[in-house]
Amino acid sequence: MLRLILMIMAVKTQGDATFYNAYNASTPLNAVVASEEAKPDYHLSKVYFDTLPGERVPTLLTRPTQFRGKLPCIVFLHGIGQDGDFLEEITAPFNKNGFAMASFDQYSRGERRLPRDAGYFSQAKAFRRRAAMTVIDTRRLLDYLVTRPDIDPERLYLVGASYGAITGTTAAAFDKRFKAVVLIYGGGDISTLLSAPMIVDEAGKWIEIAKPIMEFYVGVSDPLRYIGMISPRPVLFQNGSRDRLVDPRAGKKLQEACREPKTISWYDSDHIGFDYEVVLQVLEEALQWLLDQDGRAGA
Repeated sequence: MLRLILMIMAVKTQGDATFYNAYNASTPLNAVVASEEAKPDYHLSKVYFDTLPGERVPTLLTRPTQFRGKLPCIVFLHGIGQDGDFLEEITAPFNKNGFAMASFDQYSRGERRLPRDAGYFSQAKAFRRRAAMTVIDTRRLLDYLVTRPDIDPERLYLVGASYGAITGTTAAAFDKRFKAVVLIYGGGDISTLLSAPMIVDEAGKWIEIAKPIMEFYVGVSDPLRYIGMISPRPVLFQNGSRDRLVDPRAGKKLQEACREPKTISWYDSDHIGFDYEVVLQVLEEALQWLLDQDGRAGA
């Protein structure tokens, strides 16, 4: 038993030490634009690129129709239950203000879903891997974007919502090409995240057992470990004071761990997406803040 415990700890330690190491900027992207489509407010491209050998990443890229030259670009990281095509629900206001936007299907979502017959072990393994892959995929997306003549490599921004804010924190910490970061209804500290009412209601009495197990299993992806590395680039935090999915205390911990400069906004709301009017307010504030970071305040 002791040998087994030591072996598990050794494997875990090695796995944590190399958790994000698969990113390699020299790996061929093999990028292909699969389709182009003109929308009323923007131009939509479907792009595929390799993030790791054999790991093909489907991505949507929207570009404004009325702007020319090199465009600022926002990388949008969607929530845990969404797919990359959620981008089309929010992109128009950003495009109208001159931003391109890009979003990919995160690992195990969209075109990258696990097989229907995937067992619990495969699902658990994918859950841990998704955090690492989202960070790696985000950085590889930047590798692709900077090759495009219509994207300004000096004006790249990250917007992450919910799970996208949690993983986006780490992506922005590791990749200095992001000029500024918006974290929408995210949080940090695994135990506090698991204390959210919706999670506690689902897990019931098992939640206190689950907390140390999850801290052991996915603690390496806790954004509290990395958020200090974003400074001195600016961060906008947006959180809901009545959030039942991402505990407000987890949001506050992430805010406090972030160094200056940072802007913090609290909304009297539940989790983002549960209240459509709040969604509009949150996106409008994020847009105006990004315009300010881009040197176009009031555009």
